[in-house]
Formats: sequence, C-alpha cells, structure tokens
Amino acid sequence: MVWSELGQARRVRARAVLIATGAMERPVPIPGWTLPGVTTVGAVQVALKQAAVYPRGRLVIVGSGPLPLLLAAQLGAARIPVAAILDTTPPGRLTAAMALLPAAALGAPDTLRKGLALLRARDRSGVPVWRHVREVCAEAGPDGSVAAVRFRSVSGDEERIEADAVALHEGVVPNPQLTRLVGADHRWHDAQRCFHPVTDSWGETSAAGVFVAGDGGGILGARAAEASGRLAALGVAGRIGRLGESACEFRATPWLARRRGERSLRRLLDALYPAPDWIATPEDDAIVCRCEEVTAGALRAVAGNAAGPNQAKAYARCGMGPCQGRMCGLTVSEMIAHANGVSPAAVGYFRIRAPIKPVTVDELASLSDESAA
Repeated sequence: MVWSELGQARRVRARAVLIATGAMERPVPIPGWTLPGVTTVGAVQVALKQAAVYPRGRLVIVGSGPLPLLLAAQLGAARIPVAAILDTTPPGRLTAAMALLPAAALGAPDTLRKGLALLRARDRSGVPVWRHVREVCAEAGPDGSVAAVRFRSVSGDEERIEADAVALHEGVVPNPQLTRLVGADHRWHDAQRCFHPVTDSWGETSAAGVFVAGDGGGILGARAAEASGRLAALGVAGRIGRLGESACEFRATPWLARRRGERSLRRLLDALYPAPDWIATPEDDAIVCRCEEVTAGALRAVAGNAAGPNQAKAYARCGMGPCQGRMCGLTVSEMIAHANGVSPAAVGYFRIRAPIKPVTVDELASLSDESAA
C-alpha cells in the first residue's frame, strides 16, 4: 500500500486494509452547473459549519432528499435567508413509499423522527417551495456568474427565479475509486442509481483482506456507517487472528441489528427520493466531464458506438482528467447504457489507475526501498 503524506510518498505491507472513503454528492450535470456561484448543498453546509461562511444574496436550493432539508433548517436557524427551494422529487413518490413506512418506523425511529421534523421546519419556514420541478438550468449574468435558475414546474410552465447562488443535490453515492483500484467486484444498485462494492457481512470485498466501512460500501446513513465500521473492525480482527470466530460473532450482534434497522429506513428514502430520470439524459449543452469540458452532446454522439466508459474515454476524453471520472463516471455509464438500451450493470465503470489523486514528481521520487515497512 502506497500513499503520500506531507509531500512524501510512503509504503507499508498490510495484512488487511480497511477503506473508509465514505460517500460523495452525486454530480448534477445541468446546463450552467459549472458557473461561478453554482455549488452543491453539501459544500454550502460544510462552509457554514466549519467557517461560518455562506453565500450572499439570493440562494436557491435545487434537489431532493434529506440533505437539502437539513441545509434549509440550518440556514433558517442561523437567520440566513433562502430565496426558494426547488424540489426535484418526481410526483407520486410519497404514495409509492408509504408501504415501507412501518418497517422504517420500527427499524430506525429516531432517525425517522428527525426527518419528519425537518419536513415540518421547511413547511413552516415561509420559504417558497416549488415541488416536482424538472428541466433545471442555471443562467449566467453579465459578469459570467449565475444570475437565475430556469425550470419547468409540475404544471408544465417554464419558470425563472433570479439567484446569486445555487446549491444542487440529488442524493449521495459511494466513492468507489479505491475499491475499483484494488479490483474488487462492484454491483449496480437500481434504486440508488450507483455502483457499490460487493461485500460480505463483515465488509470484506472480493479482494481478500480489503474491507470497506461506511457509505463507501453502500449508502445507508451515518448510524449504519458506525455499525459497519464496528463490524469491519471485527472482521479485520478475525482475519488477522486477533479474535476467534465465536468472539467476533458475539460482539457483532448489536451492530448487525442496528444496520438492519437503518437499512429499512434507507429503503424508504430510496423510494421517496429517487434520483430523477433526467440524470441519465442531460441536455446536449450540459457539461458532463468538468475536467475535459466534454458536453453531453459530444458524449451522446459516440455513446451508441461505445462498449463502455473506457472506450468512450478514448473517443471523447471523458474521465481522462485528474479526478479520473469521479465527477462524470456515473453519468457516462448511464448515458452509454441509455444509448444502447441496456442496464448500467452491463456497461460498467471507468478503469481506475494509481495514483488516485495527482502527486508531484518529488513525491514519487521520495518512494524508495528504504521507505518499505
């Protein structure tokens, strides 16, 4: 295992590796999402919590799921105004999710109560809420920054709201770069529209000795992530001989129960807040690959002739930038699948190569045989 720390490359031989890279916000490739002033809901939240920094002027929150609700509540508590909330949840999802409510209430009652409180807070805030919107587009102003958001309302009318900042969110997905790098098997999750590594109950992947904890192994939420971390630690202890099988199983019992309960809540959230279908079919002028500035139209022109993302990379350069497809990977897979009438599972994902993130020549040169442990 090789990594860079404080500008110097280091190497260690490990009997087991635990990957806890967590989740990332799903990229939302709408026209104008690369404009200054357009960011993600998570980025606004982090800036607010860690540095008490927030966007000035008219902030419009666009998206679906629990995180936009949480951000709206946190901004309201800090007396920071929100100009509007554009809810992209497709119509009819509440009815479809109702059958899953009893299991979620039994499995994760505390988390469910918090979610309901966030919904009430949004409805009482006085912030205008547009429900079931689609065809969202960010418009630039004279200075090149975002100036407005255009969208189509549930009635079919085109609407426009002036905005100085836009925060986008369509759920979170696992960060798969490291598990892809080690060659672990991955599975397509239809409800969450993403790939995740295939793991056993302890979090071990198909790459022997490589374990995953948290949302990097599949989106279940913070409480489930803690449980999966405990289980993965027990799995590692068992694999390297620090704990016997019966001791691992005994200690795992409460954490398995917690994870089962949180999984029932996640099924409810997946049914209630699915990523909208237009995620897979962005407009032609929308940038898909931010690193190489490849538009959806350029990718669409080659998607029908590409067997998968790696071939499309050769045709259109998607995924060739420093992020190695973190920002465009899922969109590329879905667009190719859509063009060929198959599932993203049949299309696959980018082939990842080391280093995961760019490093300097000095860092590479500092890796010597003497640094091995």
